Amino acid sequence: MAAVVPEGRAVWGVQLPVQAQSTRFAEPWEADGTPEDLAAVVRAAEQAGAWYVAVCDHLAVPEDLVPTMGATWWHTVATLGWVAAMTERVRLLSHVAVPAYRHPLESAKAYGTLDHLSDGRVVVGVGAGHVEGEFAALGVPMAARGRALDEVIDAVRGVWSDAPATGWWDGPGGRLAVAPAPRQPGGPPVWIGGSSPAALRRVVARGDGWLPQGPPPQGMARAVAELTEQMAEHRPGERLDVGINAPAMYVGDAPFPLGPHDRAGSPDELAERLRRIVAVGADHVAVRLRSRSAKELCEQLDRFGRDVWPLVEGDR
Repeated sequence: MAAVVPEGRAVWGVQLPVQAQSTRFAEPWEADGTPEDLAAVVRAAEQAGAWYVAVCDHLAVPEDLVPTMGATWWHTVATLGWVAAMTERVRLLSHVAVPAYRHPLESAKAYGTLDHLSDGRVVVGVGAGHVEGEFAALGVPMAARGRALDEVIDAVRGVWSDAPATGWWDGPGGRLAVAPAPRQPGGPPVWIGGSSPAALRRVVARGDGWLPQGPPPQGMARAVAELTEQMAEHRPGERLDVGINAPAMYVGDAPFPLGPHDRAGSPDELAERLRRIVAVGADHVAVRLRSRSAKELCEQLDRFGRDVWPLVEGDR
């Protein structure tokens, strides 16, 4: 296990639009968004200096949740593979995958192949999952999802332990070879998603990084301090890639109404807010930029990467 964000730096990334249609975060224009729109955003994010782009994971949405979650959730690995082919530098993050939905060999094969094809740019973000109907449809006990996640992480890491050599799986029928192997030695880093006490314990026990899903009960500053203390006790000398979610932002004066927690302002104003977030202990910041079209989002990404983030990095 190892952190991958360069020590002493803070980086930023974005959840991609269009590929997930939850009413909690999708902009209205995304309902009619096309693959061409998403491709333009991907290229704009890489050009702007995003360290990662992220894709969600749901296989199917129960009918009663469609009004809030939406029905559209593109396949995580298929989408990231498509993104990998049009990019060169940006990391490819599952934010977050639910490994309990799949046999460990499937996860090892899928993300190992993606890492191989992308020249070692994969970060596997994982979570326990939360949609009961999805677990039921797959015949997976939801009550055991935490234990299942731990088991899958350990099993996949076992397959990848010899990467970039051929991986091996010891199954009931004997030993199986798993290739191609990931490009990254030991396989892609695993970032743990979630803000519950169980998720934070899992970060220390098994994670290379943390993807908070909302603020933890004790607050972000205290949670980061606790993670630092626990890492020093249980994994001395090792680092975590700690993430923090920034409020949704608009660079400049927003020409449309924003939500009560969204922020608009000059590059200096937004950078000051982001510096306070980074100072809590963030290595990577999830950025969401408000927009009314794919074109406007590309413009916002360009402004953020050119005018805002350099002010954040320059203060470190």
